[in-house]
Amino acid sequence: MADAAVHQFNSILLGGRGGTNPGQLKVNSGGFQWRKAGGGKVVEVSTSDIASLSWTRVPRGFQLGVKLKAGRDVKFNGFREADVASLGSFFMANMGISAEEKPLAISGRNWGDVTLEGSSLAFTVGGKHALDVSISDVSQTQMQGKNEVMLEFHVDDTTGASEKDTLMELSFHIPTTNTTYLGDEERPPAQIFREKILSMGDVGPAGVEAVALFEEVHILTPRGRYNVELHLSFLRLQGQANDFKIQYSSVVRLFILPKSNQLHTFVVITLDPPIRKGQTFYPHIVLQFPSEEIKECALSMNEELLNTKYKDRLQPSYKDLLHDVFTQILRGLSGAKVSRPGKFRSSQDAYCVRTSLKAEEGTLYPLEKSFFFLPKPPTLILHDEIEYLEFERLGAAGTSSISSHYFDLLIRLKSEQEHQFRNIQRNEFHNLFNFISGKNLKIMNLGDAQGTSGVAAALEGLDDEGGLDPHLNRIRSARASGGAGLGDEESDEEDEDFVAEKDDAGSPTDESDEEEADGSEDGGSGSEQEEEEERPKKKKAKREDTGPKSTPKKRKKKDEDDGEDGGGKKKRKKKEKDPNAPKRALSAFMRFSLEERKKMKADPSQAQQTFGEVGKSLGEKWRNMSLAEKAPFEAAAKVDQERYKKARAGYKSGQAGPAEPYDDGEDEASDDE
Repeated sequence: MADAAVHQFNSILLGGRGGTNPGQLKVNSGGFQWRKAGGGKVVEVSTSDIASLSWTRVPRGFQLGVKLKAGRDVKFNGFREADVASLGSFFMANMGISAEEKPLAISGRNWGDVTLEGSSLAFTVGGKHALDVSISDVSQTQMQGKNEVMLEFHVDDTTGASEKDTLMELSFHIPTTNTTYLGDEERPPAQIFREKILSMGDVGPAGVEAVALFEEVHILTPRGRYNVELHLSFLRLQGQANDFKIQYSSVVRLFILPKSNQLHTFVVITLDPPIRKGQTFYPHIVLQFPSEEIKECALSMNEELLNTKYKDRLQPSYKDLLHDVFTQILRGLSGAKVSRPGKFRSSQDAYCVRTSLKAEEGTLYPLEKSFFFLPKPPTLILHDEIEYLEFERLGAAGTSSISSHYFDLLIRLKSEQEHQFRNIQRNEFHNLFNFISGKNLKIMNLGDAQGTSGVAAALEGLDDEGGLDPHLNRIRSARASGGAGLGDEESDEEDEDFVAEKDDAGSPTDESDEEEADGSEDGGSGSEQEEEEERPKKKKAKREDTGPKSTPKKRKKKDEDDGEDGGGKKKRKKKEKDPNAPKRALSAFMRFSLEERKKMKADPSQAQQTFGEVGKSLGEKWRNMSLAEKAPFEAAAKVDQERYKKARAGYKSGQAGPAEPYDDGEDEASDDE
C-alpha cells in the first residue's frame, strides 16, 4: 500500500469466463483499477458507476462483487479475511458504500429463485447466492416442452484458455404456478421467462445473419484464409479447417499498420485472453488486406437498434479502403480503441524497419506507446514494460565486417525477459535513436549524459550508397585478386555474425511457405537484389579458380589445411568467450532456486527427483510465497543488477579490467543439474 488513500493487492483474479490470470488491483476513493500481470487487459470502475458492493466467501479466500448501475457485475477473487475488514471500513469512509455480506449456497439443492437484472442472471437457493451468468454470453434459447427453458452459451475460443471445462448449456424448469413470471394458457411462465432473456441479450437462432461479412481474408496468425463475420456481440473466423468464435469482451485493442512496401496493410486484433489451437495460444490475430482495395458494405441491422444502441458508433453503410471499413465496423461493435503509426519514419519513409526476431524475419513498428514486431511471432512490447534498450554491434565504419553495415537492438523488460532484434540497416540508427530518446526510454550502453556522440563517431564516414552490401563488396574484391580467400572470408563472416541461440526455434505455428510468398510481395532491399544477381557469377569464379583436379592425397592435405572435415564441409569455429566480461546478474528467482536446490540435494527423499520435477516444484513454491518472503531475494538481485550494470558499462568502454569474482552458487547449481 502506497499510502492510506490507496490500497494495492497483487495476485487478484478477475472473475468471469476466462478469468484465470492474476493481476494487480488498486483501490482508491475514485474507484477500482485492475491490470493483468505482465500487461494486457485493464479494467477500470469509477465510484460514480457503482450501485453496490458485496463480499462472498469462496474456496481459497473471498470474492468482492461490484454491481454497476448499468446492470453489469465485476468480480475480484483472491482476498484474505483480513482484507475484508480493512476494505470494508475504507469503502464506507471514502466511497460512502457499505459492502454487504453475500453468503454462498452450499447445500447442493437446485430449487430456488431466478432474478434478471441489468445484463446478469442470478440464481439463489434459500436466499443464498448459488450462481450467476452474463446474459451477453447467451447465444440462443429453446423451449423444452411447456415448462423448461434451455440456454446455450457462445462457443468463445478465448474462454477457458487455461481451463478444461466451460459452461455451454443451462436449463431451468419453471412451473405453471410460478408467480414471478405470470402467464396464461397460451403463454406459460416459461415462455415469459424466455422472452425476457431474448429482450436482454444478443440472442437468436443458430445461423443468424452477420452484421457484416468479409470473405476470403488472408490471415497470417493463425495462418489461413477465413470468412470473417462480425455479429452484434462476437466475431467469427470461418476457415476450411478451423472455426473460431471470439467475444468482443476479449478484444483489447486494434492496430492498423501499413507494410513497408505499402502494397498491403496489417490489421491486428489483440486479445486477452487469447484464442488457442491445440496447445498453441494466439494473443494477436494478424490480418492482411490490400492497401488500395475499395470496399462497399451495408450493415445488416435494424434501424431502431442502429439509432439507439449504436448511435454515433456505426453508419448504415460504408465505402472506403477495405482495411478502414473493417476496422471502423469492428471498433463500433466492440468499443475497442484503434492504434496507428505515429511520428516515426525510417530512412525509406516507412513506418517500420526491417529486422529479425529469433529465426523469423519481419518488421518492427516503433509506435507512440509500444513496439510491435510483425508478422510472426507477433510481439507487442509496451513502453511501460521496458527497463532499458541497448544498441549492439555498432562497429567502426570503414571495416569489412558486416557489423559496420548492420546493428542489433536489445530490449530488456522489467520482467527480465529480453527481445533481440537483429540485422537492422545501419542507416536506420539515427531515426531509431532519436525516436527512443524522445520517448525518454533508457538506453543502456550510451549513458545518460553521453547522448549520440558515442555512436556518432562510429557512423562518421559511412557511404550508405557504396557500402550497403558488404557481401557483394567481398565478392568483387576476391574476383579482382583472382578469387583467393573468397570461401574462407565468407564462412568466417557467417560464424562471427550469426550465433544460433537455444530459443531461436521460431513460432509454434511456423508456416514457411506462405511467409516466403509474403516476403516476395514485400520486395527485398537493393542489397538483397544485387546479391541474387551476383550468385551465378560467384559460382563461376570458384570454378575458374579450381584448376585441374587434385589427387585424393593432395585433396586430403588441402582439407586439413583449410580446417575442413572429411566430407569437405567447413567446420564451424566456436566463438570464444571473453574471460574479462562481467558475469551476468542473477534474478531473484534464480537466487531462491540455488538456495532451495542445496536443501533438496541434502534431503534423501528429494535427491532422486528429475531436473524437470525439481524445476516444477520450485516454480510452484515461488508463486505461493508472499512478498515478505520474496523480499530478501529481490533485494539481493537488485544489488547484483546494479553491480552488473556498472561492470558492463566499464567493459563496453574498454576501461574495465578482469571481472571481479564473486560467489553466486553457480557451480553448485551445475552439479545439481
